[in-house]
Amino acid sequence: MFVKVYQYHIHSDQVDQLLEIQDKTAQIYQKYLEVHTIYLQSKRDCTKWVEISKYKNEEEYLKSITLINEDEEIQQLFKTFQSLLVSEEKEISEEDYIEKKVIGGE
Repeated sequence: MFVKVYQYHIHSDQVDQLLEIQDKTAQIYQKYLEVHTIYLQSKRDCTKWVEISKYKNEEEYLKSITLINEDEEIQQLFKTFQSLLVSEEKEISEEDYIEKKVIGGE
């Protein structure tokens, strides 16, 4: 599986808005490809979030992401998401991984 990992900081009083945006975003993504995402909030720093999305393979992801990014609603959702970022921590880190092994159930 192809895995995307994002890390960002969201204002702690805007978690509900974040999760609402992510629900809407997931609906759009799932029109184009199969994706499973988990959202993790740090226990030490409540503004810090990690988002882990799993895709069937990188080729399917790359083929679909161009279409997804052209969607007007996705563009608006991303702008809204950016407005939730903590100003000192505006950076969104992004890394790609290949899943090698899963132990245990989800």
